[in-house]
Amino acid sequence: MRQMSQTTAPSPEKDGKDRMVRLRASLAARAEAVEHTIDRLLAPVNGGEARLIDAMRYATLGGGKRLRGYLVAEVASMFKVEEAGAYRAAASVEMLHAYSLVHDDLPAMDDDDLRRGQPSTHRKFDEATAILAGDALQTMAFGILADPATHRDAGVRIDLVTTLAAASGAAGMVGGQMIDMEGEGRSLSLEEVARLHALKTGCLIRYSAEAGAILGQAAPDLRERIAAYGRDLGAAFQVADDVLDATASAEELGKTAGKDEAAGKSTYVALLGVEGAAHEARRIAAQAEAHLDIFGSEADRLRDLVNYVVERRN
Repeated sequence: MRQMSQTTAPSPEKDGKDRMVRLRASLAARAEAVEHTIDRLLAPVNGGEARLIDAMRYATLGGGKRLRGYLVAEVASMFKVEEAGAYRAAASVEMLHAYSLVHDDLPAMDDDDLRRGQPSTHRKFDEATAILAGDALQTMAFGILADPATHRDAGVRIDLVTTLAAASGAAGMVGGQMIDMEGEGRSLSLEEVARLHALKTGCLIRYSAEAGAILGQAAPDLRERIAAYGRDLGAAFQVADDVLDATASAEELGKTAGKDEAAGKSTYVALLGVEGAAHEARRIAAQAEAHLDIFGSEADRLRDLVNYVVERRN
């Protein structure tokens, strides 16, 4: 008697590896599209401002995880947004993020000579050019969002602009940087460290996820789920970043390793230890995933992104 062949379900370990392969392919594809969009929006020019544009291109092109741009595009795709507009919004947030890194690396701030494995913008050019490049990237980010090419609905464009302004200003990223600088050399509580990073890093990651829902004109409850996911993803990202700063090499990071400890900063690792911080990252990651339950399989890439953020080595 002929026996029927039986198929066995893939092991959880193999399924996890397969999902990570698919996520990395998705990250690479969207990063390429974001890179192409930035390259087109920030084309080289001739004339007196050529050096400025060159510095802006240097700061934004040729590297980086494009995590924020990926979030914009991936969430936008869940809400059936046209890709051209989604990638413009993704390019916008990557420009604003690049501006923050250019200024963050300056001697007056975190004083870092290395970014993405290359000389920081102020080392490649000079401090004045780097400051101006950051200024111009910030204003260009808002200009892109305000352009009808990003979305035909003016209300959507205004929502994108005001939400990004809130996430990146004194009540968000810049405020977090101020707290970070003032916290050097003194001990902060776990609550203070969490707030610092919620502003400095988390607000822009939350915005990036929420921007996709804004573009898709998502219902308020769905938009709030996405925003909550982005908030917790940003928190998990920062805890994992503290672990990396304490354990990874400069070659792995693409920037100077161990700078937080050298600067006397209070970090999750300083407060919880390496293992405790890694456990905290996984705890927050589980929270982030839970916000996606309502979206079913459409949010699988976002779920996989949570694991990627926590387990990454750079």
